[in-house]
Amino acid sequence: MSGFHEVRFPLRVALGASGGPVRRTDIVNLSNGREARNQRWRDSRRSYEAGSGVKSVADLYAVLEFFEARGGQLYGFRFRDPVDWKSCGPGQAIAASDQRIGIGDGATSAFPLTKTYADAAGGWERRITKPVAGTVVVSVGGVAKAATSFTVDTTTGIVAFAAGHVPAAGQIVRAGFEFDVAVRFDTDRIEINLAHFDAGRIPAIPLTEVLA
Repeated sequence: MSGFHEVRFPLRVALGASGGPVRRTDIVNLSNGREARNQRWRDSRRSYEAGSGVKSVADLYAVLEFFEARGGQLYGFRFRDPVDWKSCGPGQAIAASDQRIGIGDGATSAFPLTKTYADAAGGWERRITKPVAGTVVVSVGGVAKAATSFTVDTTTGIVAFAAGHVPAAGQIVRAGFEFDVAVRFDTDRIEINLAHFDAGRIPAIPLTEVLA
């Protein structure tokens, strides 16, 4: 991903941020009172307001410094979603069986990390491109793999198996992991007013996801 810095937005501010997935749907109201709906975006795109996570002048300065180092909107960066940041649900421990990321054919050695959101009526598979280093665990055919049997590209989310460890045909490949969201500032201006801030006013710090 070009124009991207592999650094994380200040975590203590990110944990108090608000936001989540955004989708784009066209809705046409028909003359008979019914409506037609069309999905414009195949994938959702995360959007956040990080200003709600600023609790002190020190937090505000940390964001200011981070903003300047990224050149405003120029460079993307990592951001930890306050709720959705691992392969399992909140309060659960990561396991090598969390997410199905592929099925072996005896030749394919590289598999992209994904996370599936589903219920009885439907589902959506999300590509995970920014896993957190040292958190990825993998299983093949229900058996956990040693960390020495695969490598993980933390800039793309690709799991690559070493020679001799390529999944055999029909074996299910699963993974567990922590991950960040690739975002950028959605503004080239951060307005600071300490008088208002001390009185409870929170500065606007909009962030938007950068899709690979």
